[in-house]
Amino acid sequence: MNNRHHRLAALALASLLLPGCAANAATAPDTGAEAGTSPSSTGTGHANGHHGQSTPQQETPSAEGPSEASLMVCGDQPMERLTSILKLDTKPHTINDWADSTFTCTYHLDQGALKISVKEAKDKAAALTHFNVEKALAKDAKPIEGLANLGFPAYETAAGSAVFQKDSFVLHVDASGLPATVGPENITRNALAYQLSTTILACWIEHP
Repeated sequence: MNNRHHRLAALALASLLLPGCAANAATAPDTGAEAGTSPSSTGTGHANGHHGQSTPQQETPSAEGPSEASLMVCGDQPMERLTSILKLDTKPHTINDWADSTFTCTYHLDQGALKISVKEAKDKAAALTHFNVEKALAKDAKPIEGLANLGFPAYETAAGSAVFQKDSFVLHVDASGLPATVGPENITRNALAYQLSTTILACWIEHP
């Protein structure tokens, strides 16, 4: 394993020590519908942290909205990690969307948009199929190997994406809308995507 992968593995292991993930998830997309009704497939909303229950990891996609696990990508832990890495004075504005069994949270940064999405498949096999298709279609995709992938199928792209498949979910952190380096420490967008991915995976691992 080269030095870069040693560093990635260290970051991944550090992320696994993050506490309290399950208690902080984003709200479901705000589509103007009353509680208990199904949001429209194109609805968007602002994300705000709240205290939830356990995080389901093998849940069949629901027309009523994303799972607790998916909502976590727009929750407190990724937000805190992002503001810490980039040394932001204020939390960035976010918009979320639920369509085609995919929950997407877009973080609006001064340098551009960062998108984190979760595809909810019907089961693990379907999720792996979706992952493999996306990998085949991605430009310059390279596998994330060794300790750095935390034991999950994973790849990154030269444009700044990190993609992991866990259980019935495919997590995609897309930093391609950002400059090649960001923040006062000039972290690469690939490193940013990876660190946010491991933050979210740490929450999923802690609360299966």
